[in-house]
Amino acid sequence: MKSADKNKSFTLWPYAIVGAMVLFMSYIAMFVYRAMNQEVDLVSKNYYEQEIRFQDHIDRVDRTVAAGDVAIEYDPEAQNVLLQLPESFGGQRINGKINLFRPSDGKLDQELPLQLGRDLSQLVETAELEKGLWKVRVSFTADAKTYYAEQAIQVVKP
Repeated sequence: MKSADKNKSFTLWPYAIVGAMVLFMSYIAMFVYRAMNQEVDLVSKNYYEQEIRFQDHIDRVDRTVAAGDVAIEYDPEAQNVLLQLPESFGGQRINGKINLFRPSDGKLDQELPLQLGRDLSQLVETAELEKGLWKVRVSFTADAKTYYAEQAIQVVKP
């Protein structure tokens, strides 16, 4: 009789192992399903056009460096940014814009017209800007050629 009782004993181990395997396979299947349905846009649809525009941007930056660097200097005590174009632009008709770009919050971005004085400089007030990292981007046209300069500044409040 004792040998018959041994054959009838019930153990949970096989069921626990099979259950654990089913749970693990379900988790992996869910993970694969979610990963496959995640949208990832690494390359845009108009990649070639963007590459051409980026090459134009590089050409504008190179043209600016060749003409003489545009000085963008932040004065934290006076709460302003001084923009100074090189003397090589003297006597030319210059049109453009200044973009104050906040990388962490696009709602704070500002765009100002480029209004240079006789000494080819412009003062931009920063008292109303939030403290933190800002990028001052200057795009302008002189004698039908486009130019671009950019400088990162750290706005601090006194």
